[in-house]
Amino acid sequence: MATTRVYILADELGVKSSAIIKKCQDEGLDVKNHMAVLSAGLAATIREWFTEGENVTTVETSDKVDLSRARVKPKRKKVETPQEEQGTDVQAVTAVEGGPVAAVPSETLEPASGESSLPAGKVAAEAPPVAVESLPSADDAPLVSDKSPEPAAAVVLEPPPAPEPILPAGPMLGKPTPAKLQGPRLVRIEAPEPLHSPRPRSKPRYGSPVMQPLMAGGNVDKTERIAGKGKKTVAKKGKEKGHEVRVVEGADDASRKPKDNLKWRQRDIEERQARLDAATGEGLRLRPSRKIATKASALTSLAKPKKATVTEPIWVKDLGAALGVKVSDIISRLMRQGVMATANQAIAADVAEMVALDFDTELVVEQRKSLEDQIREEFDQRQRTNMRRRPVVVTVLGHVDHGKTSLLDRIRSTQVAAGEAGGITQHIGASQVTVGEKTITFLDTPGHEAFTAMRARGANMTDAVILVVAADDGVMPQTIEALSHAKAAAVPIIVALNKIDLPGWDINRVYSQLAEYGLAPVEWGGQAEVVKTSAHTGQGIQDLLEHIDYVAELLNLQTDDTIPATGWVVEAKMSAQQGAVATVLVKEGSLHKGDIVLAGSAYGRVKTIRDCFGRTIKSATGGIPVEILGLDDVPQAGDRFYCLNDINRTKAAAEEAQGLSRENALAKRTQVTLDNLFTHIESGHIKELKLIVKADVQGSVEVLKKHLTELSTDEVKVVILHAAPGGITEGDVLLAEASNAIIIGFNVVADERAAKMADAEGVDVKYYNIIYRISEDLKKAMVGLLEPEEKENSLGRATVRETFKVSQVGTVAGCYVTQGTADRHAKVRLIRDNVVVRDSATIDSLKHFKDDVREVRMGLECGVKLAGFDDVKVNDVLEFYEIVKIARTLD
Repeated sequence: MATTRVYILADELGVKSSAIIKKCQDEGLDVKNHMAVLSAGLAATIREWFTEGENVTTVETSDKVDLSRARVKPKRKKVETPQEEQGTDVQAVTAVEGGPVAAVPSETLEPASGESSLPAGKVAAEAPPVAVESLPSADDAPLVSDKSPEPAAAVVLEPPPAPEPILPAGPMLGKPTPAKLQGPRLVRIEAPEPLHSPRPRSKPRYGSPVMQPLMAGGNVDKTERIAGKGKKTVAKKGKEKGHEVRVVEGADDASRKPKDNLKWRQRDIEERQARLDAATGEGLRLRPSRKIATKASALTSLAKPKKATVTEPIWVKDLGAALGVKVSDIISRLMRQGVMATANQAIAADVAEMVALDFDTELVVEQRKSLEDQIREEFDQRQRTNMRRRPVVVTVLGHVDHGKTSLLDRIRSTQVAAGEAGGITQHIGASQVTVGEKTITFLDTPGHEAFTAMRARGANMTDAVILVVAADDGVMPQTIEALSHAKAAAVPIIVALNKIDLPGWDINRVYSQLAEYGLAPVEWGGQAEVVKTSAHTGQGIQDLLEHIDYVAELLNLQTDDTIPATGWVVEAKMSAQQGAVATVLVKEGSLHKGDIVLAGSAYGRVKTIRDCFGRTIKSATGGIPVEILGLDDVPQAGDRFYCLNDINRTKAAAEEAQGLSRENALAKRTQVTLDNLFTHIESGHIKELKLIVKADVQGSVEVLKKHLTELSTDEVKVVILHAAPGGITEGDVLLAEASNAIIIGFNVVADERAAKMADAEGVDVKYYNIIYRISEDLKKAMVGLLEPEEKENSLGRATVRETFKVSQVGTVAGCYVTQGTADRHAKVRLIRDNVVVRDSATIDSLKHFKDDVREVRMGLECGVKLAGFDDVKVNDVLEFYEIVKIARTLD
């Protein structure tokens, strides 16, 4: 920007610098001296102020300038004579007494003989003044001599030419030409600056007028207003005092909108607006003694957003950032609600919502979108062009020992149930059966109540459910639970009424139970298909298969074999020879050898694919259960798997799943509350039963962890130090020896070296193949850890009739036993006027006359000396009692 100074502009306009300074100060401008710097716009305004005529482009708030006083008066220069300008020189002056003196040109005058001559161009100072008369002519007048008696006549010169007019210095006195402005045609209004009080050095400046609460592009030092149809705020950089307000024509309200590339968060705008609202103006700066902390607290309370969003798990520091409050305030509110937490600790969603309500903020808890979620969305949105019919997946659910596996054996013509330990299925089994030209995939799930999670997974990955109900037992608790899982999965349900070959069953009773839970049979006018079957005789098996085929026709299940495969992990285990082995169910697509598979927190490249018959195959299509090798870890049963083409993305998704699993585990830890604070302080008195669980498959590990931890009570806590699939190793024995834990092996055994180490170190290793026995043994062990219950048993009472003081012994009470017996080893309670004076006292000596005795029966007298107590009086009552410990049970 071109600038100039006051004195330069004054010299240019021909006015006084003081006049410009006074005019600027009258208009409210900060111009102090002649060295002040003026901007181009201000200089143009001053030119128009100091120009005659009406102002065209400026506005004046003070009186107009008096140009007659403001202009600088021109200095008059020395005027030269015409003779000097024409080059004439006074050669000599002749003085005649009484006559005139004439100046004669030097080249026409010659001195007469005997006359004294003067230097050229000089007049004799000594000569008296001589009157000059007009001469008739230069030719007729002789030269004058001082000897002549007649008065001398002066030489008459020709008049010089008229001199040129001399112009005064500086600008013309007439009306100057109005100043012309160059550049865009703007209507510029300069408003006087507001007077501000001195700003505090270390305190933020509030109260200064700000035209807009939030400006993009850095610090807002100047604000320009554009008048006309609307106003527009423009941010200027630089540190200049005050606020310049400019009005520009042609702007509208649409120009006030921020640029599209400048996106401000709503929270930033609310916080800035809150700070502006909290500013109280000049009053705070005029009263510096007022505490700024009050303003800061008001600002904090105003800056809280009305609605905040967080993702799970919710950390305390993230909650404070979302609510716009300090972490210490969050922790104090948590303590009021009975939750002890630090800044780096996760809290439950309901607790976070209650804290947010305390700060008048609505909290929205969202689930974090992981890489696996993005991959799931990509797989769900894939285009499927080559569709074909796929086999139906049927899950068999029901109560324990209702014949689920036996029914499948009959269908598959196998003897799977005969090989199960205890006659029950311990983990999910997947198999495929070909019936004519059609293929059916069956999932067999355990029926025991401990395998609820397994049944839930089986129901979620299925197309139809066969609910097996024994005709003699009817609907049982696990049958109701299985029915709930099937309804939650929203899949068709076929009821298989099994064991109809047994005598004494009532079909109406079973039908009424099914109708009670929303499965009204078709025979009763309902919608539920009930097929009567017998796994022992094979009756109704064909009808059951026909119903399954009918349901498959109605579902019209389709799959595209040309896309990458996806499905669920049915079961997984760790093998010492093969590594991680996972049984997966391909829901759609094709799974090939060498494909990159992501399954929860496990990933890898498929090395081997085996079908349900143990044969090695190269690929598997939709609806086929297979067993794959090549994963780096054991996935969780129920995890969904995906076939990807990028190993790096697969690894990143698996690692993220591991991190999220760890965060969720930390977030679900037991929170310390005010109710259990002292319990945690006295945690050394809490009994713990430490366990190390090893099972054959991952699903059994999860079920055992859930089932065993549910056995914990307030006094005895079951702590599972380690749980994993696979056999018992030396590391498990070392961990058990160091932590005094018990090793439980479910369908697994310890290797030779681990068994020898366990015997040498005295580590207790228990082997089980049925879950009932684990529960029974653990309950017995926990009962042994319970503190026995103490019960008071009253033995008798004695009345003090006399007291005797014996030297070196103390006070001996002479008593009469009125009830029961007085036992030497019993505890004594001294009662005086129905008030217990001393409790839990022991007997130092008990005598009957002079003999020491063990007990004294009712109706006899005795002497009693209490240990360490001599304040015994007549008519006191001594109550003898004992504490009996009774063994407690978990119930």
